[in-house]
Amino acid sequence: MPSSLFTQPLFLKSSNFYEVNIRQYTTEGTFNAFASHLPRLKNMGVQILWLMPIHPIGLINRKGFLGSYYSVKDYCSVNQEYGTAEDFKNLVLEVHALGMKIIIDWVANHAAWDNVWTTTNPDFFVQNEEGKFINAYDWDDVIQINHSNPAQQVAMIKAMDFWVKKFDIDGFRADLAHLTPLPFWKNARLQLSSSKKDLVWLAETEDPHYHDAFDVSYTWQWMHHIELFVKGEKPLRDCITALETINKTFPENALRMYFTSNHDENSWNGTEYEKYGIFAEPLAVFSCLYDSVPLIYSGQEIPNKKRLQFFDRDTIGFTKEPALHQFYKKLLSLRRLYKYVFENNEFVFIENLIAKNILGFTIKKNDNCIVVLLNLNNFRVQEHILIKNVEGNFTNFFTEQKVEVYEKIIFNANAGSYVVLVK
Repeated sequence: MPSSLFTQPLFLKSSNFYEVNIRQYTTEGTFNAFASHLPRLKNMGVQILWLMPIHPIGLINRKGFLGSYYSVKDYCSVNQEYGTAEDFKNLVLEVHALGMKIIIDWVANHAAWDNVWTTTNPDFFVQNEEGKFINAYDWDDVIQINHSNPAQQVAMIKAMDFWVKKFDIDGFRADLAHLTPLPFWKNARLQLSSSKKDLVWLAETEDPHYHDAFDVSYTWQWMHHIELFVKGEKPLRDCITALETINKTFPENALRMYFTSNHDENSWNGTEYEKYGIFAEPLAVFSCLYDSVPLIYSGQEIPNKKRLQFFDRDTIGFTKEPALHQFYKKLLSLRRLYKYVFENNEFVFIENLIAKNILGFTIKKNDNCIVVLLNLNNFRVQEHILIKNVEGNFTNFFTEQKVEVYEKIIFNANAGSYVVLVK
């Protein structure tokens, strides 16, 4: 982070996010019902829970029956559909008791047409020549906040501080962070740090400048590039080149969040299985093990293969033993066991594999080494792979089979499969 105002929390680089859609998570759609899943998520290795907006939702121009989570009616209240303020406070206590952290979604650019400020402080919103509120962009269920009003910024930061002080939350995920001026976020972080140290700041943006205020940003461009590769519209080489080019535009210690799904992707563009097919799992391996603070969305561990309704109730439908629980548990445990490597790493792509649609990279630090090989072909491959400066006795992390590597390895893999070797 280039700004000297802030210090990045030490735990973040080897950590992970799990996005929680309270409305769809359980049949009840409440904080209390979700709380019953906490021990399972702890066992899976989840470290930071990100809750989609928990505020009351506007009624005017509401979309669907329940409305958009991102149409905030009151920044200092809890959506009663999810439970009471006391229920949320108890949820935070349970999360902390299990050694996890919890952050909430924050929408600073727009609000509901019937947001409480429209009555108490109408000047907090942009108005046209007739003195009427205007919708934000083409989202007709929300109105544009007036960022040029200093009093509005003071009130917004006070509202954020309310959740830190009263509920002891651990940070924020900023919705469309780049639509709100960067000075606001810098000021918010500076002021809130006096209420609680080591708050987590996750920005939905790919603007490198926003790392002046945030710890972690999104990786939409990588997601779009790799989706084009899967569709046969772009070679893997172009994806890697784009990734490396993008990375150079960010500060050296900027953390990026990789994912194969989230609430927007799932509802509007399709599940990871619609987008990636048999490559959904190997790309999840990439998201978890590349230079990333990975994200897992609600239900990916089932795995959930349906698009969830955005404005109405559409319960995910968890099984007693989610089929990919162990898959994600292994990946997240690898990040924890090799914490030193992930926090002080050297990521190197294995160049001679890219033309063969095998995505391979090494993660090294001193004598510790991780080798990741992903078969992104629609057919079985058997390759004798040369990996420079890598040798010794490795273990296949998923099968626990011992493997000797002396700069060469045989990669014998089915379509869409993967190998992770550790030393």
